[in-house]
Amino acid sequence: MPIKSRIRTIPDHPKKGIMFRDITTLIKDPVGFRLVIDNFTQRYITDNVDFDIIAGIEARGFIIGGALSYTLGKGFVPIRKLGKLPAEVERHEYRLEYGTDTVEIHRDAVDKGTKVLLIDDLLATGGTALAAATLIEKLGGVVSEMAFIVNLPDVGGYRKLKDKNYNVFYLTEFEGD
Repeated sequence: MPIKSRIRTIPDHPKKGIMFRDITTLIKDPVGFRLVIDNFTQRYITDNVDFDIIAGIEARGFIIGGALSYTLGKGFVPIRKLGKLPAEVERHEYRLEYGTDTVEIHRDAVDKGTKVLLIDDLLATGGTALAAATLIEKLGGVVSEMAFIVNLPDVGGYRKLKDKNYNVFYLTEFEGD
């Protein structure tokens, strides 16, 4: 059974008209979780994507990014929601498809010239990924690639990231509905 079939869809969450793709059913399944980590690990072991560190976006990006950091022997940097990090931070406010949010990163998390693999669970509008990339770049880092479990191509985030010349990789996608 492939990755996509292990992802639950919840209609009208967090508001009417949104089809929420819930990866908790994927990661609670030991085979599903292993498929995700093995697929990402294989890509970054065999493909020519050069990076020094992995950054994961709160919260589900922590799960995938942490496991991938372990399998690839790379460090991990959390990109968190407002007010969660204890040291000095850079922050960026951005629009979501259903509101606004703010993300933060420790100012000493990424050194100038550090190449970063940015990880999250899902690519919809691309707003969260762009906000995270903005933080990394404010610190002088370079986003080598953005990787997601799920892409929602109809929402437009993939095209937005590609138009800004980011390398984007995903394991599966849900079109329509």
